[in-house]
Amino acid sequence: MNRKNQYHPETNAIRTRADQTPHMEHSSPMFLTSSFTFDSAEDMRAAFADETDANIYSRFSNPTVDEFAARLAALEGAETGFATSSGMSAIFASFMAFLKAGDHLVSSSSIFGSTHTVITKFLPKWGIEHTYFDINNPESLEAAIKPNTKMVFLETPSNPGLDVIDIAYVAGICKKKNVILNVDNCFATPALQRPILLGADIVTHSATKWIDGQGRVLGGAVVGKKDLVKEVHTFCRSTGPAMSPFNAWVLSKSLETLHIRMARHSETALSLAKALQNNDKLEWVKYPFLETHKQYDIAKKQMVAGGGILCFEIKGGLEKGRRFLDAIDMCSLTANLGDSRTIVSHPSSTTHAKLSEEERQKVGITPGLIRISCGLEHLSDIQQDIEQALQKA
Repeated sequence: MNRKNQYHPETNAIRTRADQTPHMEHSSPMFLTSSFTFDSAEDMRAAFADETDANIYSRFSNPTVDEFAARLAALEGAETGFATSSGMSAIFASFMAFLKAGDHLVSSSSIFGSTHTVITKFLPKWGIEHTYFDINNPESLEAAIKPNTKMVFLETPSNPGLDVIDIAYVAGICKKKNVILNVDNCFATPALQRPILLGADIVTHSATKWIDGQGRVLGGAVVGKKDLVKEVHTFCRSTGPAMSPFNAWVLSKSLETLHIRMARHSETALSLAKALQNNDKLEWVKYPFLETHKQYDIAKKQMVAGGGILCFEIKGGLEKGRRFLDAIDMCSLTANLGDSRTIVSHPSSTTHAKLSEEERQKVGITPGLIRISCGLEHLSDIQQDIEQALQKA
């Protein structure tokens, strides 16, 4: 891989690539192959003994997949990365590569619903304990760490409540306690926030979201220090959550436009949030770069922009929320975010429906909470659709 340290991240996203083939192609090709051949028995032996970097089997490594992982690592300021089949496989691998029976995980309580399920339903089957801390009370983190704590996991901004925590502050505690800091950077992407540079040890991604940016393919990744990512690679090599070369090719090309897209998504989201602040149908509007956000100063310190997600609470709760969704005309109702098309969702009845009502209340997922993933349509068209649906709710 060609990686020039003097280049800016936007340049690395475009210029980091696998070596050219003899055809001297300008755009990276796809290596759609399940396995790779060897010139001799000795070459094959050396590859399986990890004495060379030769590709063996696409579950282990593939030039197209490796290019995507290297580009993402370059954007994050990480030493290396490993790509997986989905965002949840990346999160699961980032847990299982380091945690064993008797270990303890500390996590922010404001996390994606499927991550909550992994932590509360599956990790206990292998004897892995967990404790949640309140992201809005970061001082509670240190007290949650036990002698057997091996990792602290958090999302910032969180899904869907957009809570923000000071990554550098958390990193300082983790280093003092000698535990791994694992940050889900899905909502911000490295275009807006680089947790590695703030002290995180590893960063996880659902590349399905903003990194793809057009709702086409699934993918995930773990980036960070070489010795840590090696453990993730070892786990994934044997358990099999490999990213397909086709998906990697799509995602690698998407990284070339990530900074441009995230700037537009963020601009639209901030403008929409400001426009909705005084809407009499809403209890509140939340967005990291609104001055009314509780962690506005932290967001401004560690993020380039506020991202493409905003949320608000409709007066009238669950029933009004459903009526609002039914009145949406242009925007999409779908189980995704980070698309070129604006997406409207109701977390209480969808992504976080498996949480109990008490659990949802603890992390601020109220019955009338609506999450908006701002797309690339014209701002006025997005705003008009949201406002007409609010009037009909």
